[in-house]
Amino acid sequence: MTNQPRRNNPTAIIVATVVILATVAWLTLTGVRDNKSYYVTITELQGLGSKAYTRHLRVAGNVEPGSISRVGTNAQFTLLEQGKTLRVNYQGTEPPPDTFKDDAQALAVGTYGRDGVFHATQIQAKCASKYAPAGQQPPKPTTAAAVTLPSSH
Repeated sequence: MTNQPRRNNPTAIIVATVVILATVAWLTLTGVRDNKSYYVTITELQGLGSKAYTRHLRVAGNVEPGSISRVGTNAQFTLLEQGKTLRVNYQGTEPPPDTFKDDAQALAVGTYGRDGVFHATQIQAKCASKYAPAGQQPPKPTTAAAVTLPSSH
């Protein structure tokens, strides 16, 4: 018997590399697909038909004044966009942000239910006074308030 050095099989290395690359590609694609969400307006959402119930969506609008009802980390409210309304039920692990107020611009991320309610798992909001239209300035606090109270934005 002769002691010959063991040779690596190049075919086995190529096959192993292909299997590893294919697994990484599959995990990447399925992860992206599962996390993908479509941005739609309220009008577009209401026109999607049955497709609206199967997609993860992002919907934006202004929070209707007086529509916010909070319980713990959850909230129910109505979004307005070009005369259309959408009832939203937010059930998240964190309470809505401090900027989530009447007339604030809000973005809800979640799914549209067959009950006609958007079931959100995330909410983002912009403070209405911080993003006033050009030419309109938000009201300035009095000097005493500016000195004694920290900004809420």
